Amino acid sequence: MSSTPATPAAPGTPGAPVAAPAANTRGRVIFASLIGTTIEFYDFYAYATASVLVFPRLFFPNATDINAILSAFAIFGVAFVARPIGSILFGHFGDKLGRKGTLVASLLTMGIATFLIGFLPPAAGGWVVLAPLALVVLRFAQGIALGGEWSGAALLATENAPAGKRAIWGTFPQLGAPIGFILSNLIFVALQTWLAPQQFLDWGWRVPFILSAVIVAVGLYVRLKLEESLSFQKVIAEDKVARVPLAVTFRFHWRQVLAGTFIMLATYVLFYLMTSFTLTYGTAADTAAKAEAAAKKAGKAFDPAAFVPGLGVDKTLFQWMLILGVVFFGIFTVVSGPLAEKYGRRKFLIWVTAGIFVFGCAWTLMFGPGPGAAMVGLIIGFTLMGLTFGPMAAYLPELFPSNVRYTGSAVAYNLSSVIGAAPASFVAIALWQAGHGSTWMVGVYLALAAVLTLVALFLTRETADVDYENNVA
Repeated sequence: MSSTPATPAAPGTPGAPVAAPAANTRGRVIFASLIGTTIEFYDFYAYATASVLVFPRLFFPNATDINAILSAFAIFGVAFVARPIGSILFGHFGDKLGRKGTLVASLLTMGIATFLIGFLPPAAGGWVVLAPLALVVLRFAQGIALGGEWSGAALLATENAPAGKRAIWGTFPQLGAPIGFILSNLIFVALQTWLAPQQFLDWGWRVPFILSAVIVAVGLYVRLKLEESLSFQKVIAEDKVARVPLAVTFRFHWRQVLAGTFIMLATYVLFYLMTSFTLTYGTAADTAAKAEAAAKKAGKAFDPAAFVPGLGVDKTLFQWMLILGVVFFGIFTVVSGPLAEKYGRRKFLIWVTAGIFVFGCAWTLMFGPGPGAAMVGLIIGFTLMGLTFGPMAAYLPELFPSNVRYTGSAVAYNLSSVIGAAPASFVAIALWQAGHGSTWMVGVYLALAAVLTLVALFLTRETADVDYENNVA
């Protein structure tokens, strides 16, 4: 990389030279893409964890246990509806004005929304309606931000990567998912350990949300020092900036959007089953007597007809189980990069997705017998998650030319979140109920998602050798 950065061509200056573009150092790219997605996913997971541990009691105090959980997850799903809107909004400005400013805006939006969640009052008195409504609004803002974050971070890494290393550099932002999850859950576990249950319910749960402001400040500082990538500078120099990136994307690249949407599907379903659903299922009472005692302690009515048995694992213990599983997620995210470079993104993902299909078929062998088998299931599931998630930051952007790359990859990634991530926890809980405590239908659900992803992969070309830098439509 050049040690004497030149001033990049100004927007609206077609034909400007790009011989010696301003460059980002390897360390800056790694840190900026990693810390941004770490913060974004930390914030997102803080809500997901609170949705299971405290939000049902705070914001839906009059609902039955299972309905309160479903209500909390329904609001959790609001963010996934917002994510495609965020992908269009941030994709538009990312393809027209540049990646840097868009990445700063997405991070700031997520940070503010998460910080304010930490100050919401419970649904009582005059806040019976307003508190859940405010939660919906802030959750929507989180979704808007995350809709623009992932693609920008993926482009930051891959558009600055050396030749033949895009899949490896693409794992940098992907590592933000496991790191953010671990940070968020470690804080929740620590608070639950140090505080009495009532203290945690009264104010302890707010701490992870409020603390996010500190990490956001660090992320903003790093991202403000970034330079635009060579790919985007060439788009400007060649006067190829799309007037309306979304229109160009859907007019000329709709097949890639459709393919990318289904390529991500199994990854999304797997992840939210492994995190949100397993936490709910794993910590649910395993006998009606325990469920009745818990309801009585919480001052709520117990309906035996609505009882669905889970594994009955202590919440703190199960969070530790999840944290251990996510360590494998992080390790195999790193492992996936070199493998996707060696074998190609498409071929590698076909094999991994076939593994996800087998995992879905074997689901009840791990999630049913007890905590030991569940731990094995978490390790296998999160290993597959790292292997499938790691190459996505290279594969999806490579499907699109650089002048609509932000919009195209963001829209595909986030449309997939609507059909894959948003309903996953809700559908899984409903299937668990329908199975009267058995989770075999949850495994079938995952296997079907894997089949759809396999079809998309078989119909999509390999992209490892695409001319990423000069690919301007």
